[in-house]
This record gives sequence, structure tokens and C-alpha cells, in this order.
Amino acid sequence: MSETITAKMARWAEKLTFEDLGEAAVREARRYLLDSLGCAFGGLRQEDAEIALKVLDEIGGTGPATILGTGKKTDPVTASLANALMVRVMDYNDIYWQQDPSHPSDIIPAALACGERAGRNGEDLVVGIVLGHEFEMRLCEAAFPGIRERGWHHATLTAFASPIVAGWMLRLPWEKIQHAIGISASRHATLGAVTAGKLTMMKNTVDPMATQSGVMAALLAEQGYTGPEHVVDGKEGLTHCFGPEWKLDVLVDGLGESWRIERCGMKAFPTEALTHAPISAVLDIVKGNDLAPDQIEKVHIRSLARAADILADPSKYDPRTKETADHSLPYVIAAAIVDRQVTPAQFEPGRIMDSKIREQLNKVEVVADPEIEKVFPKLQRVIVTAKTTDGRELTKQLDYPKGDPRNPLTDREIEDKFDALATPVLSSDARKRVKDAVWGLEKLSSITELMDLCRSDKK
Repeated sequence: MSETITAKMARWAEKLTFEDLGEAAVREARRYLLDSLGCAFGGLRQEDAEIALKVLDEIGGTGPATILGTGKKTDPVTASLANALMVRVMDYNDIYWQQDPSHPSDIIPAALACGERAGRNGEDLVVGIVLGHEFEMRLCEAAFPGIRERGWHHATLTAFASPIVAGWMLRLPWEKIQHAIGISASRHATLGAVTAGKLTMMKNTVDPMATQSGVMAALLAEQGYTGPEHVVDGKEGLTHCFGPEWKLDVLVDGLGESWRIERCGMKAFPTEALTHAPISAVLDIVKGNDLAPDQIEKVHIRSLARAADILADPSKYDPRTKETADHSLPYVIAAAIVDRQVTPAQFEPGRIMDSKIREQLNKVEVVADPEIEKVFPKLQRVIVTAKTTDGRELTKQLDYPKGDPRNPLTDREIEDKFDALATPVLSSDARKRVKDAVWGLEKLSSITELMDLCRSDKK
């Protein structure tokens, strides 16, 4: 009997060391960690996180893992969910989109929680971050079409990657990492309904729950619990149930020859990924031509079929919650027209219901373009035409947005984003200490040292 794909993944993961990584991968791990911490500090103040933290405070246990911002010590399973939700809740963290989309930094809290439990250091955290990005991104490349096109959410894939990270941080042997994959993945398939139509708080919660699932699975496997080894490629496993075509070699070919984390992107806007290029194009048109909202008659957006389907269905023309608004192309374009920016401030309840912004919603028309479909995912092309009231037609084509690895955020831009999100939680001195620790991550003697720096010093 041939070796299962999860055995190959687990064998390679077990042997990975910091010394195996190139400097570029290490640098990206630092950058994604700082970006994710900023997102978590911003997420701490969101209603979703406030509710979840109340519940987790009631049901969570005691332990060595730290909840970001609050400094509360709890068990690794609770901490992984709390921190992953805070990273994810604003839809502002990283993005990778091939056959499927993903947000690999959602898995970083698994490395933090298990790393604290196991007494790991900064070098170990770097490896955990790189490992999570590696397998999450490879999973996004393996299905044809992607599972999102079959009605499933990408949190389904995170449940395969997160136990690898958790297991490595706990120093499990490869056999137990393999069992952890089976434990987590066999019980965590997520319906695409969470991102279809009117969106709810679950939109940003299912992936953190998949991260939590990986941590729980690794802890079970550590004690000898077993899970199906054939969860990917065996009878009634992932490929059998989801069909039709999978290229499973993508999951293991060339492991260690290059690093997927170097191909990931960051978000310049706190919105769904396929809105970024249209936002950038509209901002260029509006600012470049100094257009006031009442000078714009129509905004015509040519994009992917999935953008028209997910981001411009009827519910997206009447967004009333942050979750629906940040997945609404009409709303984010309307906000860009009126405010000339799309930041977390545009998703406050008062702005979502602002009459001036809502007047722009029906000006936005989104259509699927088969020619654009042909060049995706290599290019995230969008063609935007703004028709003005004086008869002009102003067109802008973009092939990828700011934050894409071909047009990355600079270190300074990541720091500025971090400061903007963390200022309500951390003082200037505290923010500097966190940034210094992240930029010198490999020198940290313990992950807990970093987590202690992340406790709010503001009332």
C-alpha cells in the first residue's frame, strides 16, 4: 500500500528546522506576524470579538497561553480561537488566492498558543508561521475547480493545515502529526453559506474555528488519540467526497526548495480580496480627476464571475452590517467615491448607513467578463469605467492591487497599518517594543516574552 499524502506532509514537517529557511522566508514571517498582531489589536475592539471573549472567558480553562491585548492566561485551545478571531474579524489580514482563497495568517495563533505551551522561542515561531503558510497555500492550489466553486468554504482546508503547525510546535513525531491532521480535517468541512448572500459574524469565525480544531487535534494526538490517515486521498476522504479533479502532487512536490510565504499578499483595505483592485482603480479615477460624488453617474466594473456572484448579489446593495459591507462591491466603491479612502472607519455602523454613501450604491454595476476569467488567478484583472454627468468615460485597468507580492506593502506601510490599528490598545512606547521584538523575532528566548509585550497598557 502506497504512503498516504498526509504521511508525506507530516514526515517533511517534522524534520523542518529554522536553518532550512532562507532569509526571504524569515523576513516574510516577521512581516506577516506584525501585520497579524496589528489586525488582532484592531479586532479586539470589534463586537464579534467582544462577544466571543465573554463566552471563552466563561468556558475556557487555565493554562500557559496568552490572549492578545487582554494578557489573560488560558488554555491553548481557547487562546488559539480567541487570537485567530481577532486576527481575522476585520477581514484585514493576509490573502492568497489561487484555485481557492485563504488567509494563512489565521493559523499563526496556533503557533503562538502551542508554542507558549511547549516553551518555544522566536526561531520556532518563525518556522511555525512559514509552515502554516506553506501548507495552507498549497492546499489552495490543489483542487480544480477550487472547493469554493463547489459550494464549500476555505476553512475546510485550514483544518488540514493548522494541525501540522500545532503538531510541529508541540514537537510531535510525524505519526502523531498525521493523526492530528486526520482528527481535525475529518470533522471540519465548512459550508460556503457563510460567505453567500447576507453575511453574519460567522463569515470571519469559521477559519479561526478551523485553527482551533487543529490545536485541539494536536493535543489529542499528543496523548495517543488517532485519526484517519487517508483523510485526503482515501475512501470517503477529501478528494473522494469533494471531487472531481485534484492535483495532490502540489501538496508535496518541491517542499523546501522555495517557500510559499514569499508569494502571499497583504491587504491594503479591510475588505474581501476581490474588492481590492476595483477599490484601487476607483480611487485612482476619483482622485486623479478630482471627482465629487454628484459628478459620477455610473461606475461599471468588469471582473470575475465569482466577484459578481459573491460581492454584488442583491443583498450587497443594501448592506446593514460590517460583515455584509466589507463583502459588498457596491458599498466599498460607494465609500471610495464619497470618502476617498476605505479604512476600518468606513465600516462603523454610522458610515454604513450614511445617506451620502448609500446614494452611490445603485451607481455601481458589476458584470462578469469571460476574458478576465481566462487570466485569473495569475492576474486579478479588473476594468473600471466611471461615467460622469458631463459625458466623460474614465477607464482604469488594474491587474493586481496594492499588497500583492508584485506590488507589496513596504515595511514602513506595515508599521503604519500596525500603529493605526494598535493605537487604541497600546501606547507609543508599547507599540515600539512590540515592533522591535517582531523585527528581531529570532532573538527572542520565548514566545511568551512577545505575548507579554502585547498586553494593553491603555485604560
